[in-house]
Amino acid sequence: MFWGSKTPQEPQEAQADSTPRNDPTVSASQAAGTAWLAGHLHHLTPEQEEKLQEFKALCAERGYYTPAVQQADGVEAKPASHDDATLLRFLRARRFETEPAWAQFKDTEDWRKDNAIEALYENISVDSYEAARRMYPQWTGRRDRRGIPVYVFEIRHLDNKAIAAYNATMTTGIPETHKSSTVPARLLNLFALYENLLRFVMPLCSALQRPNPETPIVTSTNIVDVSGVGLKQFWNLKTHMQDASVLATAHYPETLDRIFIIGAPSFFPTVWGWIKRWFDPGTTSKIFILSAAEVGPTLTSFMEPTSIPKQYGGQLEWQWGDMPNLDEPSRELLSGLEQPLADGQTRKELLKGPVLFEGDHLSVLGTVDGKERRETIAVPKTQALNGSAGDAEKEDSETLVDNVADKVHQLAVDEATNTVAA
Repeated sequence: MFWGSKTPQEPQEAQADSTPRNDPTVSASQAAGTAWLAGHLHHLTPEQEEKLQEFKALCAERGYYTPAVQQADGVEAKPASHDDATLLRFLRARRFETEPAWAQFKDTEDWRKDNAIEALYENISVDSYEAARRMYPQWTGRRDRRGIPVYVFEIRHLDNKAIAAYNATMTTGIPETHKSSTVPARLLNLFALYENLLRFVMPLCSALQRPNPETPIVTSTNIVDVSGVGLKQFWNLKTHMQDASVLATAHYPETLDRIFIIGAPSFFPTVWGWIKRWFDPGTTSKIFILSAAEVGPTLTSFMEPTSIPKQYGGQLEWQWGDMPNLDEPSRELLSGLEQPLADGQTRKELLKGPVLFEGDHLSVLGTVDGKERRETIAVPKTQALNGSAGDAEKEDSETLVDNVADKVHQLAVDEATNTVAA
């Protein structure tokens, strides 16, 4: 049951305005098939394909896109300045209307240039990066059934003490390339985290075995745990959370697949009144507020139990603040980043700080004590799943999702019945 239905004293219209009523059962059914791929690369309608070509021509004409150059006699092959999957994110965000998509794309490209985003990611201090990583959604090292990375954001850890400690790090660690920047340091750090999602986690997940390997991974699935958080703490964190939400909407469009909010307190409709203003309607349609009974079945419909942290009913050994706990395919590709076991550790951790995943190699970036960290690490070659195995895995996943979706629906019916009876 969604939290809006727990406040019968409110008019029905007010509830509709305050809390989302997105159906996790319907969402799980869409994720089980290929409906979620609509508008993505290699899953375009003829009209969408035409819009993509129109958008590329428009961006090229206005100097914001350079097409790929094919190899020829005396001509060196060059990739396009932006891949199709990136351009499609902006088109999907604007319902494949080219002029609105162009406006957002131009704003983002200008923003990236003005803030030297690539230089920021390359030169941010590892300590500053790590401090920021502990304050925002964290990748668990796992993926959902479609291959999309799973992030967790536990709000209760961000109390006044944690925020004050984080703010204290703002006076150091700003890259030399950004010493004169007028952008607050907290936002520079946040920019770097988004770059990690875009340039490390998503390319890595795109390289791994999954049901639809023809389409790059460009989104993330998020579990947002708000249990144990009071209204005052929510209010104190308003700016902190708004920074990330507004940035994603403006300059990293269509990088969110779904958000599952769990542990919502009775006053959450008030909080939702603030939050929904940070997103456009397309984004709010991807946010699901789950009751305690819905958490297990819904998460399981999207993820294997081994990819769900134990505190949410799964089997994954991962706690807030931990480095990613990789599955075996990810660990194989990132073996060059694993660090030696430290005292008391039961698993190897990844190298901390900014890294690029560039297909056949990893680029280690960032600075330590003001010194550049530059290293290239080869990515091991792995054998991909053959078609029959991949098809079988997809069929098993779809069957499980359908079963769990039925269970989620029955839970919702049972809770509604109990509410009416009460």
